[in-house]
Amino acid sequence: MSTLKIGFVQQQCSTEKLDNVQKSLDGIAACAANGAQLVILQELHTGIYFCQAEEAAMFDLAEPIPGADTQIFAEAAKKYGVVLVTSLFEKRAPGLYHNTAVVFEKDGSMAGKYRKMHIPDDPAYYEKFYFTPGDLGFVPIHTSVGKLGVMVCWDQWYPEAARLMALAGAELLIYPTAIGWASADADAEKLRQHDAWFTVQRGHAVANALPVITVNRVGVEPDWTGVTGGIEFWGQSFVAGQQGEILHRSSAHLEENVVVEIDMQRTEAVRRNWPFFRDRRIDHYQGLTKRYLDAEH
Repeated sequence: MSTLKIGFVQQQCSTEKLDNVQKSLDGIAACAANGAQLVILQELHTGIYFCQAEEAAMFDLAEPIPGADTQIFAEAAKKYGVVLVTSLFEKRAPGLYHNTAVVFEKDGSMAGKYRKMHIPDDPAYYEKFYFTPGDLGFVPIHTSVGKLGVMVCWDQWYPEAARLMALAGAELLIYPTAIGWASADADAEKLRQHDAWFTVQRGHAVANALPVITVNRVGVEPDWTGVTGGIEFWGQSFVAGQQGEILHRSSAHLEENVVVEIDMQRTEAVRRNWPFFRDRRIDHYQGLTKRYLDAEH
């Protein structure tokens, strides 16, 4: 496949699950109508970003996989004939929950899933309370449109994760995400945070000569406990090409359904000219498996 049309849905979510699901379904339909072969949804697109606070009742939002939510999106993938990347709150067993991306083939079958590996625990992002770290590793999901290196949000800060996906044959790096500014952030800090987020993922594209697709939520979601002023999700979903060039960047404030065409053959051409994989010194990277390289005394 020389070119691939990728669609993504940048949406604002509320406490009304049915409304959120319908927005996702409408976005899938809009992308498919514009020729998308692959459609990507943002992190936890069926509900609010409930990790702003620690509250046990929020576990009731989770669904088993397969379950009611996967059935809805499996049917959408089949109806519109697209490969579909979703992001769901998975109830695996009593007391065991994951932040899970589920990928559906265009016939509605489940192509695979990825459980979020890196779990943050920061102010307004208390994910360790809810999610068990993933146990499926960094393994691309094979689909009819290619091998998808799907990861989720906090994973996007880790070059090791992107590299392992690339080494396993991923043809795209895909990040459903939910990131924004906490209410206490100063304007200068907001700018630094966004620039760091944008830059590190472009770096993954450059270092691996792979397109990167990042799909973020948008809009303000209040902290239902009233402890903070909530989170302003910064949107700005984007697609970067194999040398980090920006093929599309969405609005910081608006919901959008976008289709972008990617030249998949450029990976081979770029890697021939910038042979990072050839020149890797794998005989000297043992330290990467350690938590920290303490000085010897």
